[in-house]
Amino acid sequence: MTTKANAPAGTSAAGLRGVAAATSSISDVNGEKGELIYQGYNIHDLAEHSTFEEVIFLLWNKRLPTSSELSALERSLRAAYEVPGEVIALIKQFPRDTDPIDVLRTAVSAMEFYDRDARNISREASVKTAIKLTAQFSTLVAGADRIRRGLEPVPPAGLLNIAANFLYQLKGERPSERDARIFDVCLILHADHELNASTFTARVVAGTLADMYAAVTAAIGALSGPLHGGANTNVMKTLLEIGAVENAEPYIKKALAEKRKIMGFGHAVYKTEDPRATHLRKFSKETGEAAGDSKWYEMSRKVEEVIMREKGLFPNVDFYSASTYYMMGIPLDLYTPIFAVSRISGWTGHILEQYADNKLIRPRAEYVGQRDLTYIPIEQR
Repeated sequence: MTTKANAPAGTSAAGLRGVAAATSSISDVNGEKGELIYQGYNIHDLAEHSTFEEVIFLLWNKRLPTSSELSALERSLRAAYEVPGEVIALIKQFPRDTDPIDVLRTAVSAMEFYDRDARNISREASVKTAIKLTAQFSTLVAGADRIRRGLEPVPPAGLLNIAANFLYQLKGERPSERDARIFDVCLILHADHELNASTFTARVVAGTLADMYAAVTAAIGALSGPLHGGANTNVMKTLLEIGAVENAEPYIKKALAEKRKIMGFGHAVYKTEDPRATHLRKFSKETGEAAGDSKWYEMSRKVEEVIMREKGLFPNVDFYSASTYYMMGIPLDLYTPIFAVSRISGWTGHILEQYADNKLIRPRAEYVGQRDLTYIPIEQR
């Protein structure tokens, strides 16, 4: 780990860019190759063949499960879908216009009160907490959306996996196999991404030996910031503003001339196409064709073409997830909470890893202020 103690004197890295702040086997990003791996497995391989539940096991245990191990995890997750009634009652007291990501943050913090083992951070107890959180995130997000619309939450369907159960609890009807599988792969694609802002926040809090609820609540707080979460929501808002395929090129050229940022392009790490975008582009096309409305996909393709030609930027994970979720009928302001429904698997994996070999994360700051000042009594200032 690079620290101030062993770094060259007087050096610092703005935003910790390029600084290795932890060792981890959970995921790795190769920005030059456009490669993302989870515990050694390429994201393309997992997206094609795995399930979200299998990826959860992989992130937590450093290996793929056996059939019996996967079945056991699936049973444990499905048995934990239901959220304490007191937390649902609390959500009903929130203002209806509260941002859903803030509802999630507050609800997760409150859930600790109803878990007697919350402060037990042993491996066994922490895995049980991770199962509860991972299972209940989808119930919280879907339930909070229904509550703000004046509807009662839909009880979870214990026979459905996390992806299908979320869509069921959100809409009150079972999703098609196609939508359930697409959403399942979306959860796989968003499950982890090394030391992004929210994951690093979770590890910093866990490093103090705070419990998992505290670390996850802090992670959600980091995700709520517009420089981390919300990009795909803004992508869809842009597409809605463009309105038609023929408007896309003049709109983007005008925006670039005015030096406005087009969300969904470029990445802090990837120098080529974000591998997750490869799958989401396909999903955007498939969901549009299934609904008989390919406008949003075609518009996205035109925007991608113009941005590549004018700026040389590749789409990131947010760009095509926007139109994919939109065609699945998911409200725009749920896009960031949905990110959390997936990323809770990675957050909890990193927290488990932090607990297993903990060192308090305490970096230094490069001081740039004055020195050797003399105190002047207030009446002389």
